[in-house]
Amino acid sequence: MDIALTTTQRAGLQLAGLQCGACAGLIEQAVRAVDGAGACCVNAATQAASVAWDPARTTLDALIGAIRRAGYDAAPDTPASARALRQRESRAALWRLFVAGFCMMQVMMLATPHYVARAGELAPDMKQLLDWGAWVLTLPVLWWSAAPFFQGAWRSLRSGRIGADIPVALGIAVTFVASTGAAFDPAGPFGHEVYFDSLTMFVTFLLGGRWLQMKARHRAAEALDGALSALPDTALRLNADGSAERVARADLRAGDRVQVALGEAFAADGVLLQGRTQADESLLSGESRPVDKPAGATLVAGSINIGAPVVMRVEHTGGNTRHERIVAQMHAALAGRPSAADAAQRWAAPFLWCVLLLAAGAGAVWSVIDPSRALWVVVSVLIVTCPCALSLAAPAAFVAAARGLARRGVLLQRLDALPVLARVDTVFLDKTGTLTQEQPHCSAMRLLAGADESEAELLHRAASLARWSRHPLSQAVAALAPHDGIAWSEVGEQAGRGLSARDGDGVEWRLGAADWVGAQPSADDTLRLWFGRAGQALLCLEFDEQLRDDAVDALQALGAAGWRRVLLSGDTPQRVAAIALRVGADSAIGAADPAAKQAAVQREQAAGRCVAMVGDGINDAPVLAQADVSFAMGHGALVARSNADLVVVSNRLDGLDAARRMARRTVRVVRQNLAWSALYNAACIPLALAGFLPPWAAGLGMALSSLLVIANSLRLAR
Repeated sequence: MDIALTTTQRAGLQLAGLQCGACAGLIEQAVRAVDGAGACCVNAATQAASVAWDPARTTLDALIGAIRRAGYDAAPDTPASARALRQRESRAALWRLFVAGFCMMQVMMLATPHYVARAGELAPDMKQLLDWGAWVLTLPVLWWSAAPFFQGAWRSLRSGRIGADIPVALGIAVTFVASTGAAFDPAGPFGHEVYFDSLTMFVTFLLGGRWLQMKARHRAAEALDGALSALPDTALRLNADGSAERVARADLRAGDRVQVALGEAFAADGVLLQGRTQADESLLSGESRPVDKPAGATLVAGSINIGAPVVMRVEHTGGNTRHERIVAQMHAALAGRPSAADAAQRWAAPFLWCVLLLAAGAGAVWSVIDPSRALWVVVSVLIVTCPCALSLAAPAAFVAAARGLARRGVLLQRLDALPVLARVDTVFLDKTGTLTQEQPHCSAMRLLAGADESEAELLHRAASLARWSRHPLSQAVAALAPHDGIAWSEVGEQAGRGLSARDGDGVEWRLGAADWVGAQPSADDTLRLWFGRAGQALLCLEFDEQLRDDAVDALQALGAAGWRRVLLSGDTPQRVAAIALRVGADSAIGAADPAAKQAAVQREQAAGRCVAMVGDGINDAPVLAQADVSFAMGHGALVARSNADLVVVSNRLDGLDAARRMARRTVRVVRQNLAWSALYNAACIPLALAGFLPPWAAGLGMALSSLLVIANSLRLAR
């Protein structure tokens, strides 16, 4: 139903219990059935939802209640609630897998004599005793471990939809009922063969695949929660009477005055009232150069005060800050469902209907031909068509590929990114921290007129003084030469200007901006530091961004693979273009804020290109979510890493080409697995329908096909 835009409230939810694309449709249907509910969009891959409602007619709790009544779990998309939801889901899934795996091993041991004994070696009473033991050990698997399959099948039937859990649950139930009859009445209509080993193994394989996918999803979500801790938990608020009190960040209000210590993060957006400083906004902008902040300058929540203690006035808090708006953009992008998921969901229902109709038809025909064999034919058809190998074909390959990438320094956070990565033809790359080093590089130095010491002596003095500052440029100077043997006194630092100190003779030396040291400022864009006595600059040092050692080779490899390479940065267009020329990029876009970056990717996607994005800052989070597949550098912001499909933990750009090659190998292996699964079904289904494939052979074939799929996939882990 439509809700007036002026009264609609929206929220994000974290979900649990989704197993396939059909689950997303069930949740959307349950939410829309609530009076007052508006739009609802569920992404089954990320298990996230975006919901809207009319606050005059319903509440968020009512929508969450509707989701839980539908058989799923939900919690507001806040770190604490989402963490508790993940813990509950993970604990239950691990226990179910443990029970299924443990019981499966015991059942296999009890079934072994039946497979290895010669004719007449296994006495009937001993066989029946072993069958009874297997029946007892199968009960926990059926009642506890397989419960999600039965619950999912019931939800699908109750809503009038068909999901993948229906044939799975039906196959488990029929196999258990028939095997139970055979175990307790070997001479009865069910015969004497039992298949508890096939049943427990089937359940264990499916639960194992689901658990691996769940852990990958949880790992990405936990990284996102950690990103939110970039903001300080408390702030020092100044009261009207001059006193100060430490308050929670959530208690800050617009108009509050807050004192921010050196090295502390700004807790809210605001304006600088007292003092002058510099702010490290690299966490938000991705650019490493500190930003000067004179009185009256705008301050951004999450940036670091690296100049001097200051006092600020709060203007925006909570969700109104730039930091949390970027995070909200990312959540909105993740809650959207890709079109590929809708296409898969449309094809899933016809396939499952065919499986059920095939089994029912086989049972009807055999009830006429030979009623005593009808049930076993149905069981054989259900076991043969159970999508065990099919369900493992992609996840097993993806997990093995993830292990292989980890050995190469690339962390795969979302398994379904691999087939998309194999189709990529355009890559956008952030500049600072991705193609270039974090710390600037001294590209040139020169003696100035009036210098009475050598370049080496002056550099030694400058490096010795620079070690007193934590400014990135000072740290770069300090690394240029040894700095022992000089005793400095009266060391001071002025934000945005530089350092000053006196040597043993009482002479004042300065390191910093041109007007601070006593030089004529330059008009070009080159980054420079001057060093000399107060009022007399003696040495000029020029800095440039240093490319990563493998940047050129990595981009050449991507270009050779047919990728179009675009440099995308918030830095000046001139500097971005210069870096693009050095690395051989096809084009460059400078002065791009988060919205402009996202728009650039959207334009390429609208032109039909498959786009990858490589970034490292919080400002890259929305564009990482927008891209078809995304990479984050291992040293980057936690929000960027949590939102990326792959994280280059080695910080080596050759990991991009390694991931590209692995993605293409993975797609080939998945196709091989699917081809084997199709061949297995094409060969075995006719045999089962004709009555030539007994259930034990169907179960054995199912197990062997699954093992073959896993073995083929493990090649990717090498």
